[in-house]
Order: sequence, then structure tokens, then C-alpha cells
Amino acid sequence: MKKEDIYGIALRTIDVETQSIAELRAYINDDFIHAVQTVFASKGRLVVSGIGKSAIIAQKIMATLNSTGTPALYMHAADAIHGDLGMIREEDMVMVVSKSGNSPEIKVLVPLVKSFGNTLIGMVGNMQSFLAKNADIVLNTTVSKEACPNNLAPTSSTTAQMVMGDALAVCLMELRGFSGDDFAKFHPGGMLGKQLYLRVRDLFMDNEKPAVHAGHSLKQVILEMTRTRLGATAVINEEGDLVGFITDGDLRRMLQKDVSFNDITAEDIMTKTPKTIHPDELAVQALDLLRKHSITHLVVAEGRKYSGILHLHDLVKEGLI
Repeated sequence: MKKEDIYGIALRTIDVETQSIAELRAYINDDFIHAVQTVFASKGRLVVSGIGKSAIIAQKIMATLNSTGTPALYMHAADAIHGDLGMIREEDMVMVVSKSGNSPEIKVLVPLVKSFGNTLIGMVGNMQSFLAKNADIVLNTTVSKEACPNNLAPTSSTTAQMVMGDALAVCLMELRGFSGDDFAKFHPGGMLGKQLYLRVRDLFMDNEKPAVHAGHSLKQVILEMTRTRLGATAVINEEGDLVGFITDGDLRRMLQKDVSFNDITAEDIMTKTPKTIHPDELAVQALDLLRKHSITHLVVAEGRKYSGILHLHDLVKEGLI
């Protein structure tokens, strides 16, 4: 197969699935609104089920719901009719995801759920199916064509299911007023979690706190920077207020000047308006500042009160870069 042929097939696949997603706009109707409102008002969980490829989509929908504030469980349709129905509580709702809506497992599962008295949502791609006719609420995910050249392998249909599930989850998320802080509570692990909860004070407290006074000599500045191995030092007054900042870059630039080193003081070298950050700020905000100004240090300060130094390496160690 030629490179051009592969290119064309890939673009055709994307175009077909894009069209399928666009067609979903017509299915955001009163039934969809009813589904959102009913799940929102429910005191139980949303049990999401499916068979085959739809089962995989059901798992993803369940995970998205849980991470955005809507309690959900996954139940495989085949396992449900062999004992897993026991996970369904009286106050729970059940959503069955299926393209055809006529799978043998679905035909067994649906009457059982109905007999329990639980509200049944059918996310289905066939409005004449057993599932569509027996569900209390129907979310239509019909697609005109699969991206598969034989129009058989679930491609466009599973994409449509996933997008409909996201639409449901995001509507519920906004109805609940689910905030970034809430999201952080449910995502404490990994880099995403750290971006949401890790603060500057969590990173710099173990660092040395180098400091000199404005009148200190060049030698004293170099010794302090060497002692703490941070490649920088704050310049403070007698009250501990920040009056300036010196980095190794400042030293190098000073050495390029034709001046007498014996007469140089910290005040001659320092940057009088260094970039600062409050210890309660998020670590990702510190990273944004470092990137924006192409620097490797930030002075941590509360107002003018010097607290310490945050180094780029502190963020690297936490995996934020």
C-alpha cells in the first residue's frame, strides 16, 4: 500500500467519525435533558453496563462520571445475569450502552433491571431495538456509517457513545458545581493531581535560606551562595524584608565589567525587583512564572518578608516538568 493510500484512509476515518459526532447534536433533546435531571436528582449511583466494545465504553463513562462528582459503577452485561446484579441497590439507576440494543445479554438484562424497579437509561444506536423500546429514558447514539470500510467494526458508533457519555458527565458536573478543588480531591496521584494540589510551601521548605545584607562584600556574597548551593541569595534588611536578589548570572555579568572587586557590595550586584511568589500559590503557577521569564529561581515571600528560594529543580523532582 502506498503512503498516499494510508494517508487517505486515515483522513477518511477521521472525517467519518467527525460527521458521526456532529450528528449527535440532533439527539441532545428532551430525553437527554430528562436523563441529566433524573441522574442529578437520584440519591443512588449510576450503574453503567454494556457488552462487547460497548462494555469498554461503559467503563470509560463510569470512570469519567466518578472523577467528576457523579457516583457510578461498572457492571458487565454478561456478568450481570450471572450474579453481578446484586451490586444494584434500590435507589440506583442503570444505564445500558449498546449499538444494536438487541444482544442476547441485553435482552435478558433489561427485563431484570425493570423488575427491580430501577430507572433504566438506554444509550443505543438503534431506536427500533429491544433496549430502546424498553428503556425508561433513551439516549440516541445512532450513526449513519461506521468508519470501518465494511461498515461493521464498531468505530463511529463507539466514538458517538463516548461523546454522549462525556456530554452527560459534563452536564452533571456543572449542575453539581464541581470545582477544580473538588477535582483535586479525586485526583491526588500522578502529575495531574500534583498540578491541582501541590503548593510552593510543599517544595521550598527543605531548601537552605541564603541571605546577605546590602552592604556585604562580594566575597561574602560568593561564600553565602556557595554554602547553600542554590546558585542564588536573597538580599535582606535588618528586619528580614527582601530588598534584592542575586543569582550566579548576576555575578557573571558583574565580572564582565571593568570595576574594582574590592569595592563591590551586594547592593551593586542585586536585582532590586526580583520575581517573587507567595508560599500558598500552586506549584504550577511557579512553573509558569519561571517559564515566562526564562529564570531558574523564584524568591518565596509573604509581602516583603523573605521566606526562602524555590528552584526549578524542585519542580523537576516532583515531575511537574
